[in-house]
Amino acid sequence: MWGWAGPVAAVVWLLAVFGFGMRLEGYDQLRHPVSLLGAHGVPGGTAFSMLGFVLPGILAAAAALDLALRMPVTAPRALRVGGQMLLLAAVAFAAMGLLPLDVEDIENRASQYHASAWLLWLVGFSAGALALRLGSARDAAWRPLANLAVGCALWSLCSAFLFEIVLPVAMAQRLAFLGWLVWLLGAARLAPARG
Repeated sequence: MWGWAGPVAAVVWLLAVFGFGMRLEGYDQLRHPVSLLGAHGVPGGTAFSMLGFVLPGILAAAAALDLALRMPVTAPRALRVGGQMLLLAAVAFAAMGLLPLDVEDIENRASQYHASAWLLWLVGFSAGALALRLGSARDAAWRPLANLAVGCALWSLCSAFLFEIVLPVAMAQRLAFLGWLVWLLGAARLAPARG
């Protein structure tokens, strides 16, 4: 029922990032982090937070819930935990919009909360992908989806922690988000029918 929510979340996020990025004077997609678009004190920051983080997070949560509901009652525990972790990742993504950065003081509590939500999103996505892969070892119908999840999560992890060494932080962050967007786009096509 909610299989379309993942692709819509990806499209909404992309439109928000590019649309608000073009409207913000001096904003450079190659140098500035995505989160700056939704920061306190930035023109249109609240609107971006809602359209760039909260709405895609809610849609991604609907897609993750749809995946969880597709799992048969007899699904391996790891598979069910994977679905729950992907749901948690989506909620953490939405939380980034509810806990925006503060451009006046990047080290203050508000900015730390935003960074924590970002880390929870990445950890939840990665743990969910791994659990899906472990669970799909006993349920072949879920294997293509699990393989996609692991590939996308590895890409996001490498982008967040390794690519940052050779790329500007803003680009590494966008590449991390790219892994999640590919997952959202592909999950709807690869998810098995309801069990």
